[in-house]
Amino acid sequence: MKTISILWVDDEIDLLKPHVLFLNSRGYEVATCTNGTDALTLFQTSDFDLIFLDEHMPGLNGLEVLTKMKELKPSVPIVMITKSEEENLMEDAIGSKISDYLIKPVNPKQILLTIKKITEQKKLVSEKTTSNYQAEFMHITGLINNARTYSDWVDIYQKLVFWELELEKLKDSGMFDILQSQHADANQEFARFIRKNYTSWMQDNVDKPILSPNVFKEYVAPLLKQGENVYLIVIDNLRLDQWKTIYPSLSEFLKIEKEELYCSILPTVTQYARNSLFAGLMPLAIRKLYPNLWEGNDEDEINNQFEAELLQQQLARLGLDTRMAYEKISNQKTGHRVLDNISNYSNNQLVVLVYNFVDILSHARTEVATVRELANDEAAYRTLTLSWFQHSYLFDLLKEVSKTKSKIIITTDHGSIRVNKAVKVLGDRETSANLRYKQGKNLKYNPKDIFEVKDPQKVQLPNFNLSTSFIFASGNDFMAYQNNFNHYANYFNNTFQHGGISLEEMLIPFVIMSSAE
Repeated sequence: MKTISILWVDDEIDLLKPHVLFLNSRGYEVATCTNGTDALTLFQTSDFDLIFLDEHMPGLNGLEVLTKMKELKPSVPIVMITKSEEENLMEDAIGSKISDYLIKPVNPKQILLTIKKITEQKKLVSEKTTSNYQAEFMHITGLINNARTYSDWVDIYQKLVFWELELEKLKDSGMFDILQSQHADANQEFARFIRKNYTSWMQDNVDKPILSPNVFKEYVAPLLKQGENVYLIVIDNLRLDQWKTIYPSLSEFLKIEKEELYCSILPTVTQYARNSLFAGLMPLAIRKLYPNLWEGNDEDEINNQFEAELLQQQLARLGLDTRMAYEKISNQKTGHRVLDNISNYSNNQLVVLVYNFVDILSHARTEVATVRELANDEAAYRTLTLSWFQHSYLFDLLKEVSKTKSKIIITTDHGSIRVNKAVKVLGDRETSANLRYKQGKNLKYNPKDIFEVKDPQKVQLPNFNLSTSFIFASGNDFMAYQNNFNHYANYFNNTFQHGGISLEEMLIPFVIMSSAE
């Protein structure tokens, strides 16, 4: 193990000799000096793991030395030691990015604890996190094996995402592989749960989760009826882990009032799930009631060109005479325009903004080699999402809206999953192209890999032909045609897809926030 090297700077260093000897006896290597000038010389010519720096010294004082050291080597941790407890001094020191500060007189145990906290924190946190997940592993396995209700699966998925984000920080591939295997097992059992229960959820008299068509009625309408001004932000294709990654950037100015997971309908694609979200209806009902607002029979952005009209119809059915603004943002230019015109929205009780970036990122990752390299796994995908968000006009808009009394809702229409196993499917030319679900006639496949709905009306999906059926992939599978199967199996392997059955695609965030001030 590498010896920890410490530089202790104090004009009364002789009085601290017992402390230095104590640290030497514990295996630490301690260099000392009595003034800032000598300290800076040593600091430049030697590599130290930690600096103890006296605040009050003749010549260069501690804050001046601290500033120069941070300019030279900003990553070296510095602990300020001071006789004063004045607030402005602490603010100056903390503002200069000290790692900790101690008030004189210090004792050996204080010093030792500080060293361990700073130099061994990562190791101690890693050991504790690994130990905690090992203890939790059997508990989560038990939950997976005994899950019977939707709320059971919400609990399981939240735990899996929590541990994924925690273990990601450790760079422990072995432990992360165990978690991914457990997550795969969970998705396998979740698919069985969906196959068993999904059709029954289409009946009005059964206990069921909040599904896409019920979200607005259950969560948004009550706020509007209470007279609240609401910003509804729909970030297409946003997963729970991505939401958890971006929220810390918002926490300074927005606080969470409600955080739920609702269940996306099948297929978990934009045309079906987002139209259902805005219409407050299942796709079959949309097509019957508003045939002019339902286009095509496959996933395409053109099939979501009537979202504002569908939402207006839902507002009317709910008896809400709400003034509404709606914008769809698919590029920086539109995002900039929406931000610039934010004051124009103040006369609207409901402002709906749909952001397509995450969905665009998902598709680009499939089609563009450079993007695939940048987002080669879930952790990198989250990082790319966070980078977009922090530099987006949406982030700036949320800061502005947080200054008002509006309620801010962030949600999505569906998530996505990284696929890695191709399964063969046969269909005719009219069969839909999506990799996680297919709609068509005379589809041929291995039943053990697929959830089939022979009568789409039983799950309230449009029946475009008497012999049309829907099939859905689950777990990490994706469907490829038998013709040229190997090519497509390789091309789409390790890409993020949506449309099928998985925790990531179906259990998606709905968050209500307000100003943190």
